[in-house]
Amino acid sequence: MVQTRNATELADLPEGWVLAGDQKSILRRFKFKNFKYAWAFMTHVAMIAEAMDHHPEWFNVYNRVEITLTTHDAGGVTARDIELANKINEIAEA
Repeated sequence: MVQTRNATELADLPEGWVLAGDQKSILRRFKFKNFKYAWAFMTHVAMIAEAMDHHPEWFNVYNRVEITLTTHDAGGVTARDIELANKINEIAEA
C-alpha cells in the first residue's frame, strides 16, 4: 500500500499548492488569459496524468482551473500527488 505524507512532509508543498480543508488532499487554483489557454493547460495536464495513471479532480470555469490531488486508495496525499503537483507547476510555468 502507498504511504500517505505526514504533517511535516505536507508543510513543504510545491509552490502554490495548499493542504485542503479535508487534510487529505492538496489543491491549487490557476487563472489564465482566457478559456482557450485554460483548456490547453488542462489538456497538457491530462496527458501527463494519463501517463502517470494518476488523475486529478478538477473544476473549470472560463479562464479558471482548480485542481485537487489525492490518492483515494491510500486515503490521503502521497508522493504521487506531490510528483504530479510538481509536473503541473512546470506546465503552468511554460
